[in-house]
Parts: sequence; C-alpha cells; structure tokens
Amino acid sequence: MASIVKTANGYRVQIDTRGVRKSKSFENKRDATLWAAKEETAIREDANLAPSSKHTLRKALEKYRDEVCPENAGEHWEVLRINAFLNNADWLPLDKKIGEVEPEDFENFCKARAKTVKDNTILREVGILSAMMEAARLRWKWIKINPVHDAKKPQEGDDRERLITRSEIKKLLRGFDYHPLDQRVDSITQSIAICFLLALRTGMRSGDMTNLTWEDVYPRHLVVKVDKNGRRKRKGRDVPLSKKAVRIVEKMRGFDKTSVFSVDPRTRDARFRTIRDRVGLAIRLPDGALDKEATLTFHDTRHTAATWIAGRFKSNKDVTAQQAIFDMCKIFGWTDPKRALKYYNPNPEDVAARLD
Repeated sequence: MASIVKTANGYRVQIDTRGVRKSKSFENKRDATLWAAKEETAIREDANLAPSSKHTLRKALEKYRDEVCPENAGEHWEVLRINAFLNNADWLPLDKKIGEVEPEDFENFCKARAKTVKDNTILREVGILSAMMEAARLRWKWIKINPVHDAKKPQEGDDRERLITRSEIKKLLRGFDYHPLDQRVDSITQSIAICFLLALRTGMRSGDMTNLTWEDVYPRHLVVKVDKNGRRKRKGRDVPLSKKAVRIVEKMRGFDKTSVFSVDPRTRDARFRTIRDRVGLAIRLPDGALDKEATLTFHDTRHTAATWIAGRFKSNKDVTAQQAIFDMCKIFGWTDPKRALKYYNPNPEDVAARLD
C-alpha cells in the first residue's frame, strides 16, 4: 500500500508492494496519488510476468558474469568475452527478452564474429553463450529450452598437431633460468618451468596444475579436483606419475606450504609467453604478426605428452592396444576414446619404422 504524507513543501509518497520500495515527492496530493497508483499497478504486473518475458539477454549475460564466472577456473577469459559481447550491440540482440531469443540470433552472432576471428574462436565463444543459457534454464528457471543447441555453428577446425621438440624444451628451460639438475626452486619463474616439465610428463592442463595443493599429492599419483570447465569434482581424477614425474613434483617441496606451484593461471600464461618470445621461439608472419599455427603454446605440452606416453606403452608386451587406449583416457581425463586421435601425433617415420 502507498503512504502519502504531507510535508512542508508538498506531499511525499512511499510505496511498499511485493517487496518493492519506492518514494517520491510532489507539490500536490493529486499527483502523488496518481503516481502511487500507476507504480503499484506496474509492480504487480511485473511480478506476474514470467521470467522469460521479464529478463533480457543483457541481464542474463550480466548475471552469468557476476554470479557464475567466479566459480569457473576460466573466469578471467570468460569475463573478458562477456564484456565484449555486452559492448558490441551488433553481435547479439542484448535488449531482447530472453524467452524470445531464437537460434537464428546465435547464428547471426557466428556470422558477425566470422568477419574477424576463426571458427575455433567462435566455437569457444558460443560455448560461453550456451553455458549462460543453460544457467538461465537450469539455475534461474528463466527459460525451458536452450536456443543455442539448435543454432547452426561453424565446423570445428583441423586438430592442432604441434609437438614441442627437445631443442625447444632446452631453450625454454634456459629462458626460465632452470637446469634439470637443480635441486630446489627459488622463484615463480622456475616454478613455471617445473609446471611445464610436469605437463610434458603427464599431459595435465595448466589449470590442473595451478590448482594443485599438497593434499592432492600422493606417492605415485595426483588428484585433480577441478575439471576443464572450472567445476570442482566430488571425487577428483587420478593422474598416475612416472618415476621422473615424481621427481619433478618433489622439486617443489618447500616452495609453498599449501600450493604445489604457488602461481595463478594468468601469471603462468603471461610469463610463459614472454619467455617463449624472448628465447626466439615465437614464429612471425611477413607482416610481423604471430604465426599462431607454427608457434608453440603451453597447451602443446598436452599433445606432446600424449604422443610420448603412447610411445612408451609399446615397450610393455603385457599391455594390449585396447588397455593402452583406456589407460590414456584415464590419464588425460577423456570420456571419449576418440580424443586420443586428436592428441596422439606421431612422427610418420617412427610409424613406418614399426611396420618393418
């Protein structure tokens, strides 16, 4: 109900309806009464609206950015992308009611982004949009169907097959001021070097390692408690360690009491790229731009590790090909064995030699 009180300068009206509070001052009681009636009607009508007709796509993006992204390991990148979506009104119909958003709206988004970025980038961005719509469907109950699912999307590009060579590993370690015979780690830069070496031995993602605590470390395995989307797992995923991998992890003892590597993903990423470029491992195109296909990335450790580990299984006659595939899936956290084909990139000459 509205409360109208006479003041020295006129009338002040206060509204408290369905949890919504508003107040405003007027010179005469008639204007105060009309405003109160209009506002109360609007509040009741809004309360009776279905969430799909009440909230906009912009509101959903902002809510996802502020409430869900902080729960994800990829928070920084997701927030950057969502802010870009919000700042480019020609990409998405931001002021459209979320219940009216259609698959065609996301298809138009793909077409707009295709003017400046590659298909794989578009697919990653569409992944964020789909996750946001899933939150609106399952967590907030704003919609019943995720329209991203029915949108036509770009085809995934060719799988990356970039492996890191032994000489590149040596150059990077020198850039990190780290020598394999060093018995202790004295800096964050050297910690990142150890992180890099462990990735080569286990295929663990950067986020897997930067989230590790000493409670996750066991004599011959590690437990990864955060999945690739940043969600915490109830049981975690076991990552077996070779004897060399065990020695690599043990070099971090004493560097930090809680965290194994004591470095966040953004620092790891920035420092790695800086040192990679400094030691001359950044490949440039004729116009000076970075050749992203030819230049190694930290994620290439995952391809390299998969190829190295698969090669080691061949020396053990007790391991069948089928078991080796299952072991690889357990090590890398794959639910689909076909993922092994994406990350296993052998040298064709090595394959030819095994045929003789």
